[in-house]
Amino acid sequence: MTPETHKRYLDYREQHAYFGRQTKILTMAEFETADREQRELDAKGEGARDDDEELRLQELNQLLFRD
Repeated sequence: MTPETHKRYLDYREQHAYFGRQTKILTMAEFETADREQRELDAKGEGARDDDEELRLQELNQLLFRD
């Protein structure tokens, strides 16, 4: 895990403690997979994503507490 990913995981854990008490916290491995997918979809840009990818990005943003 890169230092940048580790920092994002620590940020996620902090946000989960505040916003996600009703949901199971992701393990580091689960976070790393979701984070990678979210970043790849986000990097495509709004015009390049199809409807399924757009929906998946929204789900990942919600799961990872990202706007």
